Amino acid sequence: MTPENQEAFEELLANCADEPIRFPGAIQPHGVLLMLSEPDFVIRQVSANVLQLMGHDPHGLPGQTLDALFGQQQAQAILKACRTDADGDNAPVEIVVNQLRFDALVHRHQGALIVELEQHLSDYRPEGVSGEANLGRMLQRLQSAKSLQALYEISVREIQAMTGYDRVLIYRFEEEGHGQVIAEASAPSMELYKGLFFPASDIPEQARELYRTNWLRIIPNADYTPVPLVPALRPDTQTALDLSFSTLRSVSPIHRQYMKNMGVLSSMSISLMEGERLWGLISCGNRQPLLVPHEMRMACQTIGQVLSLQISAMQALELTRQRDTKLEDLKVLATAMAESSDNVFDGLSREPQRLMDLAGATGVAILEDNKLHRHGQCPEAEQIRELHKWMLETGEAVFSHHNLSSVFAPAQAYQDVASGVLAIHLPKPVENGVLWFRPEVKQTIQWSGDPQKPLDLESSETGLRLRPRTSFEIWKVEMAGISTKWTHGDLFAANDLRRSALENDLARQVHKERQAVQARDELVAVVSHDLRNPMTVISMLCGMMQKSFSSDGSHSSKRIASAIDTMQQAASRMNVLLEDLLDTSRIDAGRYTIHPQPMDVSQIFEDACSLLTPLATAKAIDISFHAEPDLKINADPERLFQVLSNLIGNAIKFTPRQGSVGISAMSVGDEIVFSVRDTGEGIKPEQLPHVFDRYWTVKEGNPNGTGLGLYISKGIVQAHGGKLHAESQPGKGSEFSFTVPKIN
Repeated sequence: MTPENQEAFEELLANCADEPIRFPGAIQPHGVLLMLSEPDFVIRQVSANVLQLMGHDPHGLPGQTLDALFGQQQAQAILKACRTDADGDNAPVEIVVNQLRFDALVHRHQGALIVELEQHLSDYRPEGVSGEANLGRMLQRLQSAKSLQALYEISVREIQAMTGYDRVLIYRFEEEGHGQVIAEASAPSMELYKGLFFPASDIPEQARELYRTNWLRIIPNADYTPVPLVPALRPDTQTALDLSFSTLRSVSPIHRQYMKNMGVLSSMSISLMEGERLWGLISCGNRQPLLVPHEMRMACQTIGQVLSLQISAMQALELTRQRDTKLEDLKVLATAMAESSDNVFDGLSREPQRLMDLAGATGVAILEDNKLHRHGQCPEAEQIRELHKWMLETGEAVFSHHNLSSVFAPAQAYQDVASGVLAIHLPKPVENGVLWFRPEVKQTIQWSGDPQKPLDLESSETGLRLRPRTSFEIWKVEMAGISTKWTHGDLFAANDLRRSALENDLARQVHKERQAVQARDELVAVVSHDLRNPMTVISMLCGMMQKSFSSDGSHSSKRIASAIDTMQQAASRMNVLLEDLLDTSRIDAGRYTIHPQPMDVSQIFEDACSLLTPLATAKAIDISFHAEPDLKINADPERLFQVLSNLIGNAIKFTPRQGSVGISAMSVGDEIVFSVRDTGEGIKPEQLPHVFDRYWTVKEGNPNGTGLGLYISKGIVQAHGGKLHAESQPGKGSEFSFTVPKIN
């Protein structure tokens, strides 16, 4: 083909895909079509063959009512059908015109009421058509099928026996778009198509869309001249009439030539659906013209609908069976991962054959950080790491492909062992994953026609045009770089293994964290215990030494007394720090306990006042305590006092001389709200969210702070079932408040 012809060829292919098959402007000649307006039911368009079949001038009918064509009685019968239900399937109305019988069917679409009158079979019956359909018997046979293939075979035999078509086959669409004949019932003289593949271009996408929306399409005689509509356009919209749901719709001339090339003049197609997806077709063909009556077509449509449901049901059973065959291996592999002492994938490396059998693979690679285990037929180690890195970039937790080199070019180097790959990985900081490999399967596919060149060009009066394929010889195409497809069961197994790996890995992390927490708690307890005794001894000895040295004595005695005092303060601070560490450890581990008892708020305030007022007086700070009368709470006295003394001590510490600190307690609903306010410098906004964090401290004016006081205070308040909250404005002071349930 010349470059010019090639360009024209591609343009015509695009035009073919865009051919207005929904708006052909014509019908097939075995019936008459009328388009009516509503609610007046006036004829607006009519097919031109109304003259030949009914003896009426098509140009004189638009603007007339149905009475002019059928007489009043028959017109009323059609109008009754129009008024009842013209939006779904309904029984045809029998009409007689010029001693010819017609079956009238009505439907609405795009604001048009369409009446189709098809010649009755008794007036148009070629030889070979069988008798009436016994639908009950056929459905019973369909339900008796024990497998999908048996279901297909029964269906094609029953439809052929019922309709008399020379060939009835079931055509299933593959993922890539092409289709395969999977069942066939044909007359002895017909060429057999079972097992053959047909290119996707044989049924363009817009044609498939019509199959998705229409259960059945029939062409009684492909060798016909299309009958135009009069007028050509709808008078109300000046657009072509949409015949998407019309039984008489004229079909593409390319398709009619395609039928002739296949040696058939009549065809009927019944859609097979899987939910909303077009799963396949029941395709019927006959060497001679054949008109199947409406009632028999409805029986065939019912078979298609039942077959669709049974296919979906039996496929669901097949998926369940596939899953069930994986369960035992999944159980063993989950146990191996759980019992692994290092990491979950190391456990899998002890079961390589079972791991390969799980997905029907000939090789498997197990990757964990710098370790790589390979079993069976696998690519080289560096090739596996390169592939794994690329798969991680796809973002898919479970990746599968049966033609890897088509999406990852470097895989061409090892397609003999890894044309197909199935892989999983876990969301861990280290490189990890399991990759199953399948080798290239040199499969020979029998094509009916060349899939690379399904259409050709021919000359016409208007220039080049597409010519349907005239050769249906078998083309043998060797599929390179393709493995057997991963089944639903394989994908289920990979997902379930990943789920088990995630659960085991999470359990392993939780166990390690618990061990770390336990080790830390034990260390803190040991350190606290072992240090508390020496600190007590140091404090006692300091006390004894203080009695021997006086600050009023000689210069050396004063220095020794000062040193002893410093030692005692350090020992006291060390004891406080040890207690804080123990409290922090308990809070972190969720084991902080309190011993609540009924108590008066006024008593707590008296104790706090006697202890902390001297600290405020030393800085000339005005400190006040105010509590509503008769407030009672259920709290741990020692721990609650610890919170109050910490908050009040911080307020005194960070409030400048001659400032003020106010402590209050009031009843709010079922809680008592304690508040400590000061007039200090306040806390910066960026620091405020972190005041209750461990080891948070304000360095200025608090060089000796541990940063644990507020963290512990928050833990104590939460242990009481309350909340601790802080508010502050730089330069104006801070307020810390906490709640404790009250006793009514």
